[in-house]
Amino acid sequence: MTKVKQFIKGAKLGLPIALGYIPVSFSFGMLAVAGGIPPAAAIIISMTNLTSAGQFAGINIISAAGGIGEMAVTTLIINLRYMLMSLSLSQKINKMPLAKRLIAAFGITDEIFAVASTMPIDLTFSFMSGLIITPYAGWTLGTVLGVFINTLLPQNLAEAMGITLYAMFIAIIIPAAQKDRNILFVLIIAVTLSCIIYFALPFISSGWAVIITAIAASAAGAFFFPHKEEDNSQ
Repeated sequence: MTKVKQFIKGAKLGLPIALGYIPVSFSFGMLAVAGGIPPAAAIIISMTNLTSAGQFAGINIISAAGGIGEMAVTTLIINLRYMLMSLSLSQKINKMPLAKRLIAAFGITDEIFAVASTMPIDLTFSFMSGLIITPYAGWTLGTVLGVFINTLLPQNLAEAMGITLYAMFIAIIIPAAQKDRNILFVLIIAVTLSCIIYFALPFISSGWAVIITAIAASAAGAFFFPHKEEDNSQ
């Protein structure tokens, strides 16, 4: 298969991901502008980052006038999984220069990883470029639409659109919690800790509250519900 055909194949597989990214990045664009971030800066953030949870957490910290330390630790924790995904995909990637590996690593997201990891063939740079470019375009396009539509809406309506972020998180968490009681347990711990910090420890900023809650809830989940390794001795 030629490089062009590999690129086209990747782009086709990435198209459904791109369509799914548009409404999420649309919400990001609206929330970023509503939080006081300049439209151009919001677009640049999406063009230089491809992480929904990290970007939403980032604009919350910026809007709350959080420090650089909070921003760094929060985004590191949220995006740490991408390092593991990149290490996993490195086993399937053909030999390529470091620059091309860095480009491929930049585009790794949950959905792109899911598609790439299930491919029965070794991954080439041409295929990965196609698989990344369409979701990247969709993410950027959604942000641009959200930014400019927000500027056209009345201020009260634009501020009210902030609820879309919470609706998105609820839509992600609730179905998973219904299927797995372990996730529900961790979710309850996270919500409880968040409430305790908010009401009893108001001197802790929102950025550090997210960090503390995420680490504590994850540690509790790992302690009470450890992953059981399969027995391959039989």
